[in-house]
Amino acid sequence: MTTWAIQTTSQRRSRQVQTFRSRARPMADAGHDILPLRAEAEALKPDAVALRRDIHAHPEVGFEETRTAAIVADRLRGLGLAVETQVGRTGVVGLLQGGAPGPTVLIRADMDALPMEELSDAPYASTDPRAMHACGHDGHTAIGLMAATLLASRAEALRGAVKFVFQPAEEALAGARAMIHDGVLEDPTVDVALGLHLWTGSPVGTVSTKAGPLMAGADTLDITIRGRGGHAAMPHHTVDSIVVAAHVIAALQTVVSRNVSPLDAAVVSFGQIDGGTAANIIPETVRIGGTIRAFHNDVRLDIVKRVQDVAQGVAQSFGAEADVAAAPVCEPTVNDADAAELVIGVARELLGDSAVLPTAGVMGSEDMSFFLNRVPGCFFFVGAEPASGPTYSHHSPYFDFNEDAMPVGGALIAGAALRYLGPRA
Repeated sequence: MTTWAIQTTSQRRSRQVQTFRSRARPMADAGHDILPLRAEAEALKPDAVALRRDIHAHPEVGFEETRTAAIVADRLRGLGLAVETQVGRTGVVGLLQGGAPGPTVLIRADMDALPMEELSDAPYASTDPRAMHACGHDGHTAIGLMAATLLASRAEALRGAVKFVFQPAEEALAGARAMIHDGVLEDPTVDVALGLHLWTGSPVGTVSTKAGPLMAGADTLDITIRGRGGHAAMPHHTVDSIVVAAHVIAALQTVVSRNVSPLDAAVVSFGQIDGGTAANIIPETVRIGGTIRAFHNDVRLDIVKRVQDVAQGVAQSFGAEADVAAAPVCEPTVNDADAAELVIGVARELLGDSAVLPTAGVMGSEDMSFFLNRVPGCFFFVGAEPASGPTYSHHSPYFDFNEDAMPVGGALIAGAALRYLGPRA
């Protein structure tokens, strides 16, 4: 989360949090009967599975989701929603107006695939070797449409509105910002935002979330070591940028262990090192690429500063230079306490007390954060472990999830929206 983002959104979000809290607590014990949602969602499962498999077979990467967006828009129009397309380039927004004025709930589903080849032998495997739904966004899209169907049948009884946001380019951490730029949080103004992620590490029928930071913010690191190149047989005439880079990487391993409180989770990792053109030439420069992950903005900023100081100090000790560029990519995903309480309460009502699993959070990043750092809301994980047990992780070329999780997700997110909006007076 960037400093400018905090400064420009904090006042508005503070007002909306207060509004949310004034509404959320009384509605936890009153309003719509949400128990029928489970059976209704199960009845919608065959269609949702067929849709998910069709989308899975025809994946589209970020900002190229034209086929998927057309399917979504057509289905939303069929439900009687007001539909706007090309929001944030390829995003779709469907607005469901209730029978009486009231607040607006945003329900978000991401649509994009990953730029990778699928290696599974599923009958619905990707038909495009350049793309694959390896993170469940095909399921999220189907769940979003399931929730739209469940709530559209209750439109006249609703107080307020539901804005269904089908977002592009989550994997690039760019789609949410594009939709916000195009005004998705306005007209009508969104009061609370809800989103989910299918999670193959948890059993079907379970939900995980918590108040506060749920997923980490991310920064990219690009470090260039500048030495003095020369012949590998005469290293004393050089400043060996490869040796310097190795020492910089080793020294930076202490940034988290010695400069971050053990009570604050953070990661500094390097996935790229590039330098040199031949085995007998010491290169002039070496480039190191990495990432920073942290749940709190102040921790992130401290890490960035420490990385700069350590890298430059180590390089100087060898007579080299280090240019450090750190760029924020994604804000931490931070759940509002009352919104998380609302979702957990609905999960217990629909699934039972034991269905809510504790979570310490996830160090991965998610651009739902850009919504949640502007309006209060909750992001949560829906268990989708395959029936055969844990298999391949998200982003694996063999990834798949248990489709029995889709009715759970659809009923839960629709139920949370109903609980928040309350019945028409």
